[in-house]
Amino acid sequence: MKIYTKTGDAGETSLFSGDRKMKSDWRIEAYGNVDELNSFLGLSLVSCELPGLNTNLLKIQHDLFVVGSDLATPLESKFQVNRIKEDQAVCIESWIDQMEADLPVLKQFILPGGSELSSRLHVCRTLARRAERSVVRLFEQEEINVEVVRYLNRLSDFFFVAARWANFQEGREDVFWDQNL
Repeated sequence: MKIYTKTGDAGETSLFSGDRKMKSDWRIEAYGNVDELNSFLGLSLVSCELPGLNTNLLKIQHDLFVVGSDLATPLESKFQVNRIKEDQAVCIESWIDQMEADLPVLKQFILPGGSELSSRLHVCRTLARRAERSVVRLFEQEEINVEVVRYLNRLSDFFFVAARWANFQEGREDVFWDQNL
């Protein structure tokens, strides 16, 4: 089977349901941003040597694949796909709570940085926020699974805490914002 179909040469693509959409459609934008986040998360995993975090990041990659298929399939579609569920956001919350228990209380703003892994996780945080914004734009136009919005919102919080936790585990300081610089 060839990877190229030439069916998108005029700027359209197919959803899982078979419906055709312009590649500029908010639905395509939304799951494209999730795919970008998932790809960068894969790059983050390459530099992660923290076993518990490694496992969680891999689980998130699988969840993001579900998010993408959820977004690529309108709710009214007869085509059935796995959809993101509330318990997946709750799981993310428990991971956040576990990591925060190890961390010193944050009393000032931090900048993305510290270790390489922490820096990559901060990029994941910003990509998760972008994906969330595009999903919210889609949500304003069409009915979608609201759990996708909740999951992405929790996920950006997770990446923030995971970036701090990675610095902590690797013996690196968070980079504190200095308003006088």
